[in-house]
Amino acid sequence: MKTTRIIRAFRFSRPDPRGAALLALVAAAGAPPARAESLKAQYSLSLVGFSIGSASASGVIDPQSYRVDISMRTSGLANLVNSTKGTASASGGISTIGPAPASYANTTTNNEETRTVRMALAANAVRALEIKPELWDAPVRVPVSENARRNVIDPVSALIMSVPQSEPLTGPSACNRNIPVFDGVTRFDVRLSYLGSRTVKTKGYAGPVAVCSARYTPIAGHRPDSASTRYMAENRDMTVWLAPLPDAHVVAPYHIEIRTAAGMLVIDATEFEIARR
Repeated sequence: MKTTRIIRAFRFSRPDPRGAALLALVAAAGAPPARAESLKAQYSLSLVGFSIGSASASGVIDPQSYRVDISMRTSGLANLVNSTKGTASASGGISTIGPAPASYANTTTNNEETRTVRMALAANAVRALEIKPELWDAPVRVPVSENARRNVIDPVSALIMSVPQSEPLTGPSACNRNIPVFDGVTRFDVRLSYLGSRTVKTKGYAGPVAVCSARYTPIAGHRPDSASTRYMAENRDMTVWLAPLPDAHVVAPYHIEIRTAAGMLVIDATEFEIARR
């Protein structure tokens, strides 16, 4: 039965909440926001057309600071394999090159355990890190050096993508960037490249989005024998659509597609409301 095959495949390819984001997935060079602006978004998660969960994101960005909160939970077929839910938040300042995170926290719960990651940062470098419980397989993972913890951004702050004031919000500058991400466990790069633009419509937003291709490169913290890490590193079928927040002059994820071993994973905005503060 097709449904049974999907469930079995999902055991290998279900989304990692730490990467929720791979979602995830982002920060870049650009000017600081001119005005405070808020975002409230709801997303549906589906795998080969079957609903597997939902996610939400909310944030406030002003010229000097920001805070972003996200949450996700699985449902439907995904819960037959492993019920997962998670929350994450980040806050910090805005520099001339984008977000400079000060704090990041993430709690993920599944059928087996609950894990919490807390991280303090300054000047885009990790200053303190706490993981409870510790990873049981930490000794076999690629070590994360002190150098790999510098010039990084956490995966929640990565949702804020600055665009230079002189550049259009749905042009090449919305996409073309390399994002050095550290989630407290794994260090990886996400490279976005501009493909074009398109027009979308959902509750709260109707207008253009930038369409970017995405590539994932593992750096450290992953298992060298991980089939899923190798799959993602070789994956050339990932795209991200970025919607503009015009007052803050940033873009944020509206739609994500990731090819998995079980089929296409789609994260799609069902609500995307932008408001001036």
